[in-house]
Amino acid sequence: MGFFGSMFGNDNSAVVKEMLNNGAVIIDVRTPAEFQGGHVAGSKNIPLQRIQGNVSEIKKSGKPVVLCCASGARSGQATSFLKQQGIQCENGGGWLQVNNLVR
Repeated sequence: MGFFGSMFGNDNSAVVKEMLNNGAVIIDVRTPAEFQGGHVAGSKNIPLQRIQGNVSEIKKSGKPVVLCCASGARSGQATSFLKQQGIQCENGGGWLQVNNLVR
């Protein structure tokens, strides 16, 4: 996967779909106001600026993580950080893209 593909989550939908089918946790890194405006059912809202402080909570689930936001940029940042922390995760891109994969 190229740099922009990993940053914006636009060419890994098969991987993300497989993770979702196998019970991955969906974390939406948008602001609470954006999240309230619409989100993937069952997703958890942890804004990007709070990801670092929630690593232990994210690890506790023991499940892989799919991250999403509005466009895939913020979720790309969160994905890079969480991978450095040893968490199995993928950038799902925009929440609407992830929502389409859940159906």
